[in-house]
This record gives sequence, C-alpha cells and structure tokens, in this order.
Amino acid sequence: MAHSCLIVDYGMGNLRSVEKVLVELGVSVKISGEVEAVKQAEKIILPGVGNFSAAVSKIKSKGLWNVIDEKVQVDKTPILGICLGMQLMAKTSEEGNESGFGWIDATVKRFSVSNTLKYKIPHVGWNSTHPAPSSPLLKGITDSDLFYFVHTYHMVCAYAEDSAARTCYDYEFDSAVSRNHIWGVQFHPEKSYKAGQKIFKNFMAL
Repeated sequence: MAHSCLIVDYGMGNLRSVEKVLVELGVSVKISGEVEAVKQAEKIILPGVGNFSAAVSKIKSKGLWNVIDEKVQVDKTPILGICLGMQLMAKTSEEGNESGFGWIDATVKRFSVSNTLKYKIPHVGWNSTHPAPSSPLLKGITDSDLFYFVHTYHMVCAYAEDSAARTCYDYEFDSAVSRNHIWGVQFHPEKSYKAGQKIFKNFMAL
C-alpha cells in the first residue's frame, strides 16, 4: 500500500475532512496547491465542491492544470476525484463552457428528474451504490453500504466499462468511474464513515 498522498488545494475542496480520514488510516497526507508538490506526489486526490467552470478556472490560475494532466497521462500517477473532482475528469459539463481534463469519455449533466417534489435537486443525502464486480476501488462494498451525496450534476459515461458504480435517484447515473489508474466517486467518502474508509483504503492499496 502507498503510504503518502497529496490532496490538491485549488480553493474549492473539502480538504480537512479528507485529510482527517486519511490520517486516521495511517496515511501520510499533504495538502498543497503548489506545482512542485503535484510533481512529487505518489498519489493524488482531487476534491471539489461547487461550480465546474469556476473549478477549471481556479486550477488553471494556479498553474496546476497542465502539471496535473501530465502527472496523470504521462507519469500514470494514481488519482482519485471526489464529487466535483470526479466531474472534472469528464470531457465537458453542462455547468459552464469550460472543458474538463477528458480522461474519461463522459459528459456532466444536470439532474432532470420526473418529480421535483419527490426528488429534490440538489440530490442531498444517503444512497447505496451498485458497484461493478471487478472494481478494485469498491472492493468490499455491497449494495447495503450507504454513501453521502451532495450534487446537482452527475456524470454520464460514453462507455459502460468506465463506470465503476451506479446509483439510482429517480434514474440510474454513474456514481463512480475508473479507467486504468484514474478513479472518481460522485459521493463524499470522507463523510461516509466505514464505507468511505473502505474507498480510501482501496485507493491507497491500488
């Protein structure tokens, strides 16, 4: 298992909660928005809460966009995106005009539910996931495990093999993605207690 991890600080993430869980698991954690820290990272967590286009702009303004992209695409550094951090891995989003990293062939779409009284938007609360049997990120996760969600937009993968888990909120959507060393979860594992700890343990063991 890898022993260290960088949480990327670009001004829009739930950093301290993620750090706290990782420290409890015995992981050496660094929070930084510096280019050199990204270059030296053994594993990367890309968190995010808020607007897609604003996040892209903030990452670029800190000079981090290209270095993160190179770490992932050239150096093959394992990365875990959380919530908005996962959405940034897609090609495009309906939330603004900025393009994402495009590591996952996917589009981020706003929820379009059939009953707005029954299914409130944003989607906030606890839901189960249906993990792909072969996903090492969700090893040990079952349909009875609950994760905490807070989001208005969700990812739609172009290819089923990139979906590591599905969740139903009026309709099914991709709630976790994977492609080689690239991983993402729409939910917040740092707020999901034991089930969330399993996700972080699995990521650090990849």
